[in-house]
Amino acid sequence: MDEAGIRVAVSTVIVALRPHPDTGAPALWMPLVRRIAEPFEGSWALPGGWVGVDEGLEDSAAARLRETTNVQPRYLEQLYAFGDVGRSPSRVVSIVYWALVHPDEANVVPDDWNVRWFLADEHPPLAFDHDRIVEYALWRLRTKMSYSRIAQAFLGDRFTLAELRGVYEAVLGRALDPANFRRQVEKTDAILPTDETTSGGRHRPARLYRSNPDLAYADNGPLQQGTPPQNRQEPPCPSRRPSN
Repeated sequence: MDEAGIRVAVSTVIVALRPHPDTGAPALWMPLVRRIAEPFEGSWALPGGWVGVDEGLEDSAAARLRETTNVQPRYLEQLYAFGDVGRSPSRVVSIVYWALVHPDEANVVPDDWNVRWFLADEHPPLAFDHDRIVEYALWRLRTKMSYSRIAQAFLGDRFTLAELRGVYEAVLGRALDPANFRRQVEKTDAILPTDETTSGGRHRPARLYRSNPDLAYADNGPLQQGTPPQNRQEPPCPSRRPSN
């Protein structure tokens, strides 16, 4: 590609639930990588890299995640394209993904000088326009909680209603009434009860649930043959929607 050409990169916002350092309650965290070259040498940034010549976009996003953070997420969704002219010293368009990971997947991410976990709402200033990207990703996540089953992407194969409610509370940033939450969730077909219960705790065993395998977490691009279409569309961003 010549010097005047546009280069294409991929970046990924990884989000996981981990205990808050002060309260111990579930909170949103994301890993960032430290840049080792200019521009923005030494600054924190989203994990990513260039799109490979022989790679599709999602394959590139997954490969760059493995290389920088060891994460191999089950849930990887294209978020948006960021291509403002002044976002980088050279002309770069970034195809941004987000990966929602459950605790076992999050545990493989190193936490050292080069890669570090930060509270999603309390991260340091980021390189390029990555602050704007994270802001948009968190808005999209909170918006999707109202109409999709994306919350279940943070959990393992089996979970309690209390654990599911904890995801909602961490993402939305507010407490939810347990009884009302149970009634609302049990009206849907997003989760299915199992015959299993928790064990080994001090409290009464709680029923375990699982995600409905017939429903996708969220719309993830063009439909595959035989895949039912999503019935609900995302609402427009109320402010500062990125432009590509």
